[in-house]
Amino acid sequence: MHEFLILSVTRVIKMINHDTMNAIYIGGPTAIIEMGGFRFITDPTFDPAGSLYFYAGGKLSLEKLQGPSELNIGKIDFVLLSHDQHPDNLDNSGRKLLIEATNTFTTKAGSKRLGGKSIGLDPWDCRLLTAPDGSAITITATPARHGPAGIEPIAGDVTGFIISMKGKSNHEIYITGDTVYYEGIAAVAKKFKPEFIFLFAGAARTRGPFNLTMGTNDAIDTAFAFPNASIIPLHYEGWKHFTQNENDLEKAFEVMGIRNRLKVLKAGVPEKLF
Repeated sequence: MHEFLILSVTRVIKMINHDTMNAIYIGGPTAIIEMGGFRFITDPTFDPAGSLYFYAGGKLSLEKLQGPSELNIGKIDFVLLSHDQHPDNLDNSGRKLLIEATNTFTTKAGSKRLGGKSIGLDPWDCRLLTAPDGSAITITATPARHGPAGIEPIAGDVTGFIISMKGKSNHEIYITGDTVYYEGIAAVAKKFKPEFIFLFAGAARTRGPFNLTMGTNDAIDTAFAFPNASIIPLHYEGWKHFTQNENDLEKAFEVMGIRNRLKVLKAGVPEKLF
């Protein structure tokens, strides 16, 4: 088992407070979200710095520049996987985690490839979970587009997620997955009012002079589409194909007068959201 996946039961229990919602940034697109006693993880990537991956029939490559934070993540209940076809969203060590988690929620195409305990969802499909604290948690798949219009046959299917919790306390968060801002994100804004958005940024470029994930313009458009949400960036560092980082986001949000809405998490440090 990968060293980052081992944690004593005692420490796991201490990390979870059923009355709070916590986020722990691991690196790249990977973060742990603790809600209602459940522990969710986004796009698990744990391979070390220097890893090199080939995909698209060996025509394209991705180089990992930074490994995960020095944190043993412990038991994960559910994986929220935006897509499985790109190694910067699911690497070799991340795939091992899928075996241990209760379920992996992802695209239907991804579920067919992964098999096992993966559950494929189309946009707006929902699954209801009963959390350890008795809360009802609904996972809703959201539209996502991994680049400009027409990219779908090349980049493949991707998805985002809304997690809604109702019970002792009611909260809602949005995980964009790998996407740019487009009408699908605007449609999410019409249906949901999340308090936090885990936004996959970085302005990733691998195929040409266009972004495959959100750049600063997309991030700002998303912030104004969800005016009451705090923006937590993910997927902005650690890989060679990212063209923007947290400094670009901070400058852009500062210019637009909404710097107070950008919440950059420190890797490996649990952050209490509520």
